[in-house]
Amino acid sequence: MTQVNKTYEFVSSAKLPTRWGQFRIHGFIELDSKQEHVALSYGDWQEGEVVPIRIHSECLTGDALFSTRCDCGFQLEKALQNIVEHGKGVLLYLRQEGRGIGLLNKIRAYHLQDQGMDTVEANEHLGFDADLRDYGICKLMLETLGVTRVELMTNNPKKLAALQKMGIEVTSRKPIDHGITPENKSYIRTKTEKLGHEFDPHLLK
Repeated sequence: MTQVNKTYEFVSSAKLPTRWGQFRIHGFIELDSKQEHVALSYGDWQEGEVVPIRIHSECLTGDALFSTRCDCGFQLEKALQNIVEHGKGVLLYLRQEGRGIGLLNKIRAYHLQDQGMDTVEANEHLGFDADLRDYGICKLMLETLGVTRVELMTNNPKKLAALQKMGIEVTSRKPIDHGITPENKSYIRTKTEKLGHEFDPHLLK
């Protein structure tokens, strides 16, 4: 692997066995913010080959603490499963907790949601935009892994547009309608109605 941009640095790679299969984990650091990100890769591909990928923003409550008030942990698991079933792929894990507002502010937003606000209203009440995430590092991470053409696993068309704007060819978008629970249906409806995410409407009834 080679560093392809001076705004970040590739740190190291290692084997990462999981309950889905043997991945490799690759560490990256943004030199200005010192923010750390990782990519998980599975299998091999040739130059120019279409590779399934998932861009996943960190969600401690959903990914590690098994919360069902969001669908993050469910989508993370489904993406890894899909990659293994496909035989190759990449998961970019970006440290952007709470759509970029951070863990403690996300808990504050949860408290406001407990009082009746939706997720967008709560973020804005705290003085943040509805979504502060930045996908700029994704191109650099993918190029380091030799990926230039992708099948994107997401319900968020904004991620697709962001990759295309950076020059990554997105050949298709594969939705992840997975992990809808009674506790997160309202949250997912808000993402659909206010943030432009696309879900099968029959699943939200």
